[in-house]
Amino acid sequence: MSGEYRSRLERKQAAKQAKQKKAKKKKGASWLKTIAIAILLMIAIGAAGGVAAFAYFVKDAPPLDEAKIKDPLSSTVYDMNGKKVAELGGYKRTYISYKDVPKVLENAVLATEDARFYEHHGIDIVRLAGAVVANIQEGFGAEGGSTITQQVVKMTFLSSKKTLERKAQEAWLALQLEQKYSKHEILEMYLNKIYYSDGIYGVARAAEYYFGKTNLKELTLPEAALLAGMPQSPNRYNPYDHPEAAKKRRDTVLSLMAKHGFISQEEAEKAKQVPIKSMLAERKKPQSSVPYDAFIDEVIKEVTDKANVNVFEDGLKIYTTLDQEAQSYVENLLNSKQYFTNKKDLQSAIALVDTKTGAIRALGGGRNRDDVEFGFNYAIQPVGQPGSAIKPILDYGPAIEYLKWSTAHIIVDEPYTYSDGTPIRNADRDYKGPVTMRYALTWSRNIPALKTFQAVGKERAQEFANRLGMGFDHVEEAYSIGGVARYVSPLQMAGAYSAFGNNGLYTKPYAVTKIVFPDGTEMDLKPKPKRVMHDYTAYMITDMLKSVVRSGTGQSANVPGVEVAGKTGTTNYGPSGAQFGLPESAVPDSWFVGYTPNYTAAVWTGFSKRSSTANLDREEQRISRSLFKALISHIDDGSGEFERPDSVVKLPIKKGTNPPKLASKYTPASEITYELFVRGTQPTEVAKDEPKELPSVKGLTASYDQAANAISVTWSYDEQTDNTLFEVRIKDHQGHTETVTTKDLAITIANPAPGASYTIAVYAKEGEQISKPAITNVQIPGGEQGDETSPPTPDGASDGEDGDSPDDNGGNHGNDDDNNDSGDNGGEDGNDAGDADQGGGNNNGGATTPTTPVTPPTKNGNGPGVKIGNRQ
Repeated sequence: MSGEYRSRLERKQAAKQAKQKKAKKKKGASWLKTIAIAILLMIAIGAAGGVAAFAYFVKDAPPLDEAKIKDPLSSTVYDMNGKKVAELGGYKRTYISYKDVPKVLENAVLATEDARFYEHHGIDIVRLAGAVVANIQEGFGAEGGSTITQQVVKMTFLSSKKTLERKAQEAWLALQLEQKYSKHEILEMYLNKIYYSDGIYGVARAAEYYFGKTNLKELTLPEAALLAGMPQSPNRYNPYDHPEAAKKRRDTVLSLMAKHGFISQEEAEKAKQVPIKSMLAERKKPQSSVPYDAFIDEVIKEVTDKANVNVFEDGLKIYTTLDQEAQSYVENLLNSKQYFTNKKDLQSAIALVDTKTGAIRALGGGRNRDDVEFGFNYAIQPVGQPGSAIKPILDYGPAIEYLKWSTAHIIVDEPYTYSDGTPIRNADRDYKGPVTMRYALTWSRNIPALKTFQAVGKERAQEFANRLGMGFDHVEEAYSIGGVARYVSPLQMAGAYSAFGNNGLYTKPYAVTKIVFPDGTEMDLKPKPKRVMHDYTAYMITDMLKSVVRSGTGQSANVPGVEVAGKTGTTNYGPSGAQFGLPESAVPDSWFVGYTPNYTAAVWTGFSKRSSTANLDREEQRISRSLFKALISHIDDGSGEFERPDSVVKLPIKKGTNPPKLASKYTPASEITYELFVRGTQPTEVAKDEPKELPSVKGLTASYDQAANAISVTWSYDEQTDNTLFEVRIKDHQGHTETVTTKDLAITIANPAPGASYTIAVYAKEGEQISKPAITNVQIPGGEQGDETSPPTPDGASDGEDGDSPDDNGGNHGNDDDNNDSGDNGGEDGNDAGDADQGGGNNNGGATTPTTPVTPPTKNGNGPGVKIGNRQ
């Protein structure tokens, strides 16, 4: 009984537990069902929202115009005033059909752009999903999922902006395109539309241009891979300009072909071993009737790189910075026989930009461009080493920016070596000893430049230069004097120098302001200005570069009436000259880079190729300076000035002091130079200069000639120079004094008063120096004799002094004029004197030497007249 009871109890408990479990399971299932319904509802709402958004975006999509698919739209280029310059499109293309496309090329394109091309219907969901994940992780626009069909749509109908609206329209039109055309037709459209740099469109024309092959069936595997990879960034992968980048891109395509099974890994590796240069045909100039082709070349590159569009097919309105008048003048300059010799392969280029905005106004891409094999654009392509033109960028600019050196900073120009022990020499093989930074830059001394670079350090020098657009991946000590491994272009140098003229603001030079798409959409392409240095750095470099043009190596580039700053630069072959039979000192390149408040111009002169005759003689080295002067004289009206910022202090400094000391009131004008300091670092110590006393005149005599009724005064002076003046003071018995200044050794006093007594004092003066007076007396007969008089005193002395020691402040001291360059040493004198913040120069005022007899004011009606005697 008890066992039976337990069994019933256990069954009851078991039933209860089972009921509880069932209730829990039912409750859990209910929650899962609720969550599932909520998720499905969200998906449905999201899908509905997505559909609605998609419908909203595609409602304004352009129609699938078949004419546009077959016929590209030309683009129109406008100048800085909105005037039409040129029309681009409708040439440089050879149309091919699908049957002309070899399988190796098709496979290379599919592996690179759209491996599932024959499996989707215009949109590759698998690829799109991967792109969506990448965009979520890295931001919208990080990765594209466009198929070949979508790319055809984008190139034909839409702008390149990465927006949801454009992507939706692209997908919608791609689906329509797939419905109307076969896969082979769509691939044919793509291969005929893609851009291949240098103004080449379509794969057929590209094969002919790069490989010299008019039959696509002759393309090799590495050639097909290169053509398939270039459209991603045509200019960057141009094998003529960037062979290393082109090889890397080609090899990536080969790896993709192996990955997708189009070729074996062994075939891919074998193709990767083919050198890029061995594949290329000789570069040729594309035929074009476009005016100003050097400038238009830059326009095409900018639009292609910045907007990723097809200027020859997309029907764009391209607004540029072109000054047609300046461009025409630049081209005429380069083609003129006035400045150039007939030396073989002699070339030159000019880049002209707006100093304040960075806008490119003109580009001279070379001489006689129609006769050059390709028409290489020397204005925008790296052409050579910059020589000493790099010194403001790598040496002295960083020294002011980071070390706050003044223009008076002393650097010793002496025998010196690079850190590895290699000797460095100045161009003249001479040494100047301690020189200021201004002098070192004005006269382009190499040893001070290297020492400055070392003081700054490689890292900071590279950082400063790259902020100015130089793009150095590293710098070495040889870079300090222009021996850079990576060549530079005139446009690059013009952009860097314009930052000095624009108060330290750098704007990358640009030729295109905006583009307008056929649908009215605008894209602004103007770069933003960046502050790359302090205003004091920009101004102090500018002031020193003005010395280069006024009194240094760039004097022949000076333009009267225009404020010009600039720097010369020449390069030498060095040991490499031996292979051409030239000495190490032979010059292959010459530069002048200069700027005004309005324009910056970089001018290069060199050769299209190295040879035994590719050596610029002395006259040819001046060509760049002559071209700069002619250009600036033609286009610049001289308006504007480089204004000194409050961060810069200008002071009179005694030459040769180290550290710099302020000039005193006794410092001779010839020993004063005006230099610049970063405010807060200026010197306060004054040079201890004492006035030097000149020897007194000798043999002073004064005698009265009764017949002539005149006093004859004569003297001698053994120390007389061209700068010696004599100050004669005549004092009568009543205390009236007259002063005469002369360079002669005699004067005549006419009509002295009868019975008067005269005391005559003669001082020798030279600059700020003045002698003690020589004194004599003369008594005139007749009348009533006056009292003895004390000798007349020089200016500044009190009447009560005996006149033996002239006052320290005598001689009419005054400040230098506002525009007086003081000092010597060619360029070290530096700046305008008058606006110094403190201190002053010491010019001699004094009376001027009369050129006609002087009659002093009369006293009691009997004043004497004074005549200057003859010089002895």
